[in-house]
Amino acid sequence: MTDQATESVETPLHLQGRDAVIAAAAPEDWREGAPDYHLSKVVIPVERTTQHAPDSLEHIVEELVKVFEMEVSHKKDPATWVSLVAEHYRGRVNGGTWQDAEEFARIGSYNILIGDNPFYDAAGENFESSHKIFHTAFPGGLFWEVLEVLSGPPTVTFKWRHWGKFEGEYKGHQPTGELIEMYGVTIAKVSEDLRILELEHFYDNNQLLGPLAHGCPVTHTAN
Repeated sequence: MTDQATESVETPLHLQGRDAVIAAAAPEDWREGAPDYHLSKVVIPVERTTQHAPDSLEHIVEELVKVFEMEVSHKKDPATWVSLVAEHYRGRVNGGTWQDAEEFARIGSYNILIGDNPFYDAAGENFESSHKIFHTAFPGGLFWEVLEVLSGPPTVTFKWRHWGKFEGEYKGHQPTGELIEMYGVTIAKVSEDLRILELEHFYDNNQLLGPLAHGCPVTHTAN
């Protein structure tokens, strides 16, 4: 009698979620240590507007983009980013200039993805200062969800929502405590194993920056 074994296909690391990718990373991969997403785990299930089945394309896309965002923000070398094909990757916002993975790592996701605006000078901020600005403005977290996937691979088009509460100072403007939401559409080209090759984002950054800059100016008194 011949034994028959059932082959099991292991899910690639980049599709296993942020926790798995964080656990698999080497200590030296991180800019300042492994990130902690406890706020996302508490807030997103309560405040999200959509629910997706675990085997749905929406869920897969959302988890992949979360891994991408985590790696861009916290891993210093694109060669260690499992969510994309680093040597082929490029991204741009609203039809602007294409930028590769090395530029994302150097300039930072906030500067590239938010870009210039009367209320934000991306060219005047570096990776560290840009993260400090938005982490200060949103101390409770700035969250993201996929709303709907409009087309499947190899070109994946999807709608998304960003949100957070303006509870910290933004560039000299007092927090209002209001919920700020930003909506957009992304077109992603992916490889056969669903790693990211290209991202094009379309949205109005005034949805985010307008409310932040309209808080009352902060008065700082000298000690």
